[in-house]
Amino acid sequence: MNGPNDTNSGEITFELGTFEGFNFRTQSAIPRLLTADEVVSWDHDREGEAEFWPSGDKPEVSLIFNREEITASELRDLDRLLTELGDDSAENYLRIHFMVNITGGKLSELSREAIEDQFLHIFFGDSFLDLRREAAYELFEAYYPEEYRVWEKSTCDGLIFDTDRFIDSPCFSVEEVNLGEQKALLISPQ
Repeated sequence: MNGPNDTNSGEITFELGTFEGFNFRTQSAIPRLLTADEVVSWDHDREGEAEFWPSGDKPEVSLIFNREEITASELRDLDRLLTELGDDSAENYLRIHFMVNITGGKLSELSREAIEDQFLHIFFGDSFLDLRREAAYELFEAYYPEEYRVWEKSTCDGLIFDTDRFIDSPCFSVEEVNLGEQKALLISPQ
């Protein structure tokens, strides 16, 4: 997690990774990786019309822009949202991803308030199996506290809580996200 980059002289405050590109004037790939600042400041008239996409070195950015092409204004909007949210933590990227790719929000129209108002549970770990189990117990206790207490105090061997059936029930939207070495489970009530 990083705060704003004080040494950055360009428009982009946070480290958003690198980007690949294709220059239509030369009809070839841009021969080097570009920073977000270089993408934002690309002069399409002088350097040639070009398109850009995340190189994949920042999985959080690749997740948000899950399509081929990104624009300078989208990078500015992402940077603005991260600034409004206070940092570029994995949780903030996942919250933005959820709003853009799951609920269909437009990056340019999102605000800190809209992101913070979204009811989303995020769990981090190394294994999706462990995350699903942890989330199921935590949400069972949060949404059904009386039933959870009965289940927890029960001495009956036949009283089983099926974590997979609970998490996969129609009352939750569940997404498993792989962020390189780290895994995240996003759960939102329907």
